[in-house]
Amino acid sequence: MLQLLRYYWFAITATILIWTVAALIGGPGVLFTVIILTLLEITFSADNAVINSKVLEGLSRIWQQLFMTIGIIIAVFVVRFALPIVIVMLSAHLGFGEVVDLAVQHPEEYAHHLDKATPVISAFGGSFLLLIALSYFIDYQKKTHWLGWLEQRLGKLGEVDGITTFIMLLASITLYMTVEDSQKATVLLAAICAMALHSGLLILDVVFSKSAARGVRIKTGWAGFVAFMYLQVLDASFSLDGVVGAFAITNSVLVIMAGLGAGAVWVRAMTVHLVRIHALKQFTYLEQGAHWAIAFLGAVMLMKLYHIELPEWIVGSLGLVTIGAAVIWSRLYPRKTHSADIS
Repeated sequence: MLQLLRYYWFAITATILIWTVAALIGGPGVLFTVIILTLLEITFSADNAVINSKVLEGLSRIWQQLFMTIGIIIAVFVVRFALPIVIVMLSAHLGFGEVVDLAVQHPEEYAHHLDKATPVISAFGGSFLLLIALSYFIDYQKKTHWLGWLEQRLGKLGEVDGITTFIMLLASITLYMTVEDSQKATVLLAAICAMALHSGLLILDVVFSKSAARGVRIKTGWAGFVAFMYLQVLDASFSLDGVVGAFAITNSVLVIMAGLGAGAVWVRAMTVHLVRIHALKQFTYLEQGAHWAIAFLGAVMLMKLYHIELPEWIVGSLGLVTIGAAVIWSRLYPRKTHSADIS
């Protein structure tokens, strides 16, 4: 118990504080809503914590601390408050002050504008998450496979240079040709921006990692900064869809920010906990399970472009089930790998 408190004391303290303020200002009804949003954010972001831990374990202690301090401020106030406002500004052609006024004083109208921006959010977030999953599985040097038959064949594709980009370009063209006419340009631009951002961050990571001292595997300086920003973009890709979905529960931007913000603190604490206990080494297939969950979430976001929306409980449950299955399989076959060539 004391060991867990070491990792989660800040999340517990922040959550109690947020829930107390919600109860004092809004009463039991608002408190209940904030609690529901907090639990939803934690449930939907379990796979996010696993992927975050993979990146975070390669950062120096300073950048890990910044992830839990400045990173939380970015997650709560930038990703879950300011970024949706910017999206509404761009899509509705309104000024920042006007959108803030809508968010605070006229939440129903703000929710309507944000809902109209769903194609941008879905195309960008879905494309970015699928890129992460494809980049992980399409790697011929990857030796450990959970879903052996499928993952081996995906890995083989990595022998072709640029195959991941080619697949995503085909996906972007397909989206452009099949979505509603009014969304074609918007969806295509959002998907291309996701690809450009993903590629740009990878390029910067390679450049700054090579400029670091030879043999040093822990990222510091600019290399650490690039990895830190990658974590923020990843968090935004996971969270924006949740922000839109939260309006099905409440129209209050402040309540949404409070509930999702408390959940974000827990996800950050979970990430650090996974790093400290070396979870990815303890559970052989945990990383694979998280990437399959990410691929599923990316596909779900793109499905929304065609007005196919799965219930939130299904989306969250499947992510947890996938990660849970990977953990169980890791315990059953802790050293089992599949590295045989495909005939």
